[in-house]
Amino acid sequence: MGDTRAWRDAVPAFPAFDHTVLERFLRYVTIDTQSDPDSPTTPSTEKQKNLGRLLVTELREIGLADADMDDNGYVYATLPATSAKTVPVLCFCSHMDTSPDCSGAGVKPQIVRNYQGGDIVLPGDPAQVIRAAEHPALAKQIGNDIVTTDGTTLLGADNKAGVAEIVDAMRFLVAHPEIKHGTIKVLFTPDEEIGRGVDKADLKRLSADFAYTIDGESAGTVEDETFSADAAVVTIQGVSAHPGFAKGKMENAIKIAARIIDNLPRDTCSPETTEDREGFVHPHGVEAALDGATLKFILRDFTDEGLKDKAAVLERAVKTALKDFPRSSYRMKVTEQYRNMRQVLERHPQVVANAMEAVHRAGLAPIKNSIRGGTDGSRLSFMGLPCPNVFAGEHAFHSRLEWVSVQDMEAAVRTIVHLATIWEEQA
Repeated sequence: MGDTRAWRDAVPAFPAFDHTVLERFLRYVTIDTQSDPDSPTTPSTEKQKNLGRLLVTELREIGLADADMDDNGYVYATLPATSAKTVPVLCFCSHMDTSPDCSGAGVKPQIVRNYQGGDIVLPGDPAQVIRAAEHPALAKQIGNDIVTTDGTTLLGADNKAGVAEIVDAMRFLVAHPEIKHGTIKVLFTPDEEIGRGVDKADLKRLSADFAYTIDGESAGTVEDETFSADAAVVTIQGVSAHPGFAKGKMENAIKIAARIIDNLPRDTCSPETTEDREGFVHPHGVEAALDGATLKFILRDFTDEGLKDKAAVLERAVKTALKDFPRSSYRMKVTEQYRNMRQVLERHPQVVANAMEAVHRAGLAPIKNSIRGGTDGSRLSFMGLPCPNVFAGEHAFHSRLEWVSVQDMEAAVRTIVHLATIWEEQA
C-alpha cells in the first residue's frame, strides 16, 4: 500500500461530505428488479428498466446531462473532467437487479437507529431474526444505523447500495467542481445475479480505461480476485420399461440422478463444507423422468487447475453411479462462465493500490480480500477493462436477513470520491 502518510499530505482540503445515499437507497429498494435466469431477453425482466428510468432522471438532475438507458436496460452517464491533466477515464459500476433466490417485491425497509448490539427481530415475520452470533460483522456496527427488511423479502442492498453510493458520489463531485478529477463514467447493469451482467455492455460507448464495481461486503474491503467458474450439465439416458414387467430391464434415470448426487463428496467440495480459498461442486437443478434426467451443476475454484479437478470429481461421481446401470449412458458438458479476475489485475497493480489508498483516505482500514463468487468486474476485466471490486456495505445478501449500515454506505461514497482524486493526482 505504500506510505499512506505521504498520500494524506497530498490530499486537497475537501468540503464536508453531505450525503443523500440513504434516501436514494430507500427509494431504490422499493422497486422490484428481480432477474430471471429462465428468460431469454435482455434485461431478463422488463421491471428492471423501472429502476433504470429513475436513475437516468436522477443522474440528469444532478448534472450528468448525457445519462441514458439503452434498449437492453444498461444505464450510461458521464461526469466531465474538472482537471486539465490527461487522466485515465474511470468507470464506476453497480448492478440494478436482485437475486432470484428470494422475493424482491414489496420491499419494506426499516432502520434500526443507533444499534447497540444484540439480535434484530424483523417485524413482518418475527421468525426472521438477524442474530448477532451468526452475523459477526454486526459487532462493528455499534452506534450505527442498520437498514433491514421487514423479514418477508430480501433488501436489495446487493447491489442497490452500490447504485445509491455511486449516484451520491457523482452528486457530491458535481456540487464541488473545485475537486479535481478526470472524466468519470457511470454504468448500471441488469442481470448480474444471473451471470449476464455485462453480456451486452457497450464498452466502446463507455470508453473507460479502468473500472471499479461497487458491490462488496464489509466496509474497507477491496477484492482483487474471484472464483473461476464453470457450469456443468450432466444428461442421463436411462432405460424405460413397464413397471409390471421391468425386472432385469428398467434402469431408472431418476435413481441414477440420485445416485450421482449421493456420490459427491459429503465432507468437502460443497458450498456448505468449504470456506476461504476452497472450491466446490454444487448441484443446483435436477429434471428427471424414468428414461432421462438432466442435472445442473456449478463448479468453482480460484485456479484453473482446481476447476479442472472439480470437473473430474463430478465425472467420477457419474461414472461410479453408472457402474450399476450398464445399459444407461451419460453426456457431460462443461461451459466456461468466468475466470479469476486476478489474472488481469496483477498486470495493473495501480488499480488495486489506488482503491486501497482511497479506502484509507475515507477513514477506514483497507482490507484486500477474495470473492467466493463473481462480479461484473470479473467479466469486464477479461473484456479489457481491469475492474476490482470495492465494498458497498451489503451483508447476508440473497436472503430475508439482508442488511446494510448507513455509515458504511456513506464511507463507500467517500471512497469513490477519493478514488477519483487519487487518479488525478497521479496523472
